[in-house]
Amino acid sequence: MSEPLVDCEGYPRSDVDLYQVRTARHNIICLQNDHKAVMKQVEEALHQLHARDKEKQARDMAEAHKEAMSRKLNQSESQDPPQAFAKVNSISPGSPASIAGLQVDDEIVEFGSVNTQNFQSLHNIGSVVQHSEGKLLNVTVIRSGEKHQLKLVPTRWAGKGLLGCNIIPLQR
Repeated sequence: MSEPLVDCEGYPRSDVDLYQVRTARHNIICLQNDHKAVMKQVEEALHQLHARDKEKQARDMAEAHKEAMSRKLNQSESQDPPQAFAKVNSISPGSPASIAGLQVDDEIVEFGSVNTQNFQSLHNIGSVVQHSEGKLLNVTVIRSGEKHQLKLVPTRWAGKGLLGCNIIPLQR
């Protein structure tokens, strides 16, 4: 492609068909230029495609965030009276439950990590109590239609169990 077509004195070389070589070189250079132009178009199209994808991703994320916020608002509005899954049936005086402020007929909405969505049976509460002995548990109850947040520490005491109360599941 880059060899000279003339000899050292400047005359055309006799061992080469000049017309064919120049035509072939011209065709190759045209094809290389066309290839560069096509590759530039492909590169620009890829940049546009990725830019649109990023914009779409940003829109999707914003929409998902907006939807999550509206769901959160709807849940907080619809859960004004939160749904209870269990009820305090009895409490022993001087027990950890009594000290925390639990009262008979309190409806339990949240007991540590157990809530309406993941409650299956009283074994869930028992497991949380056993794993939280001596640790603070957040308990949310509904008492006389009002929501109350209580702090309960399951501990060994003179009576039976770590809480000193009897909890029964509510029928759904």
